[in-house]
This record gives sequence, structure tokens and C-alpha cells, in this order.
Amino acid sequence: MATPMTPAQFAAKLRAEGATVVEVGDWETHNRNHVGPWGPVHGAMIHHTVTKGAQTTVNICRNGYAGLPGPLCHGVITKDGKVHLIGYGRANHAGLGDPDVLRAVTNETALPADNEATVDGNRHFYGFECENLGDGQDPWPEAQLLAIERVSAAICRHHGWTERSIIGHLEWQPGKSDPRGFTMAWMRERIAKRLGVKPQTTAPPKPVKPVVDLSRLVAAAQSDPGRSGTPVTYAGVKTVEAALVNGGFLAKPYSDGHFGSATVDAYAKWQRKLGYSGTAADGIPGMTSLKKLGERYGFTVVA
Repeated sequence: MATPMTPAQFAAKLRAEGATVVEVGDWETHNRNHVGPWGPVHGAMIHHTVTKGAQTTVNICRNGYAGLPGPLCHGVITKDGKVHLIGYGRANHAGLGDPDVLRAVTNETALPADNEATVDGNRHFYGFECENLGDGQDPWPEAQLLAIERVSAAICRHHGWTERSIIGHLEWQPGKSDPRGFTMAWMRERIAKRLGVKPQTTAPPKPVKPVVDLSRLVAAAQSDPGRSGTPVTYAGVKTVEAALVNGGFLAKPYSDGHFGSATVDAYAKWQRKLGYSGTAADGIPGMTSLKKLGERYGFTVVA
């Protein structure tokens, strides 16, 4: 039993364990806390998604679907081993489960068979959804398995837990089969071995942030190909479009390196999110809004 980490702690601990972390939109505050409490936490739960494609999987887990609103977990682990943080707090991932299993996880003892569904797991477990069709045939790349191992170990290290605090959805709720394609007993063996080795004490070098030139970006934005037919191309446009895609403001097919009408509309959504309205939310970048976008999505702005 423990108090959940803060979002900053959560991201830092995963990175310190060697996980490749991608922060998606306003993940730190995207949650279901308004419908019930989050914590105390007792462990972490692993799932498969029954989806294909990294971006599709991330979008579904972030937004949810009819009858089950997002977020559907805290982190989405795609086949390339990246851990996409899409929510933090209460999330719709565990559902109701077996009180005897919760007791065993809390005490870190052998798991009993799950034959009841009466305890709120969304309150008590960190959750990771893993991109996989869940048919027993879809492969689990080593990069993805290693990411599962790393995030699990990171959580256990922080809270002082052993590998017994990591369970699969199929061990929690009757009728569930996830994750399918490997056993949780085998994964817990991997986690235990990792916990027996101290993580690196020196932080990995920070990646160099892309630099976006505001004046060149504005020139590109004001030459909307929908109006001029001769768009201004500038490499920084792709950096900004990638940020807008990550934030859910721009559909990925429109991230083409030209600050076209779709990108103008997407940037206007970002401006409105910041509280701008009228002509101040016209989709043409300004220094303040662009700096805020860069702070959130990892690029630097120059005039």
C-alpha cells in the first residue's frame, strides 16, 4: 500500500530505469479522478490492447470509446518499446476484481485464483496497455517486453515492492485473458532479476531540443497553400506539427511540413486552449503561445 507517485516522479522513475518515454498532451492531468479516488496503490497491472498500430493504440487508450471513456491506462507500450504516457490518476483499465488477489498483492504472497469481481482496481493499480492483438499469434518484440520489465521495475523500486506487486489483468478479473502471448510468472522472473541490479546512477544525456524560428514559421503559416498555391517550406514546421499531433490538435495525415489550412486550424485550437479568442486565436503563431507549445513538447523558440 502506498501513495501514488506524482506525475513528475512517475516519468522520471521510468526514464531512470532506461525506458523510452513519450509524453502525450496534458497527460499529467488527464484522468477520471472526478468519479472516484486514486490511491492508495498496491501494484501495477499489465494488459494487451487488441489493437494494431502505435498511433491508433495511443489514441484509443487516451480517448477511450463509446461506453468506456479514457484514459484507459497510464502508459501505452507500443511494439517499438516506447512508453507513451497518456494519463495520470484514476484510469479505466482494471475494473472490478478479486479481493483475495488484492490482499495477496498487498502482502506480496502467492496469487489465488481470481473468482470474484467486487473490488475497484482502477483505484489501486498503475496500468499499462501494451499494443498487441491478443490472439496468441501476434508477436511480442523484445523491445516491448524489455519496456514492460523496465516500467514494472521502476515502480517497484520507488515503492520498495518486489516483483509480486506486478500482475496481469487475467490474474485480477475473472474472464480476462490479457496479457496473452507470455506468462506473468515469466515476466515477474525478468522483473526480479532487474530489481537485483542497481539502475545506472548517471542520467543519460538529454537530447538536443529542436529550434523553431518564429519569423520563418509565421512566414510559412501566412503562405497557406490553400490561398497562395506556393507554400513556404521550413523544417521547423514539422517540429510544430508533430507537437500539435501529440497534443491531439492535428490529425497526423496533415502533418506534411507545410503550414497549411489544417495546421492553421490546429494551431488556433492550441491558442484557444491557452485562453486566447478572436483575432488572438487566428492560427498564426505568436511568441508566447509558441514558447508554451515548445515547453510542453520539447523544442526551443527563437525570434
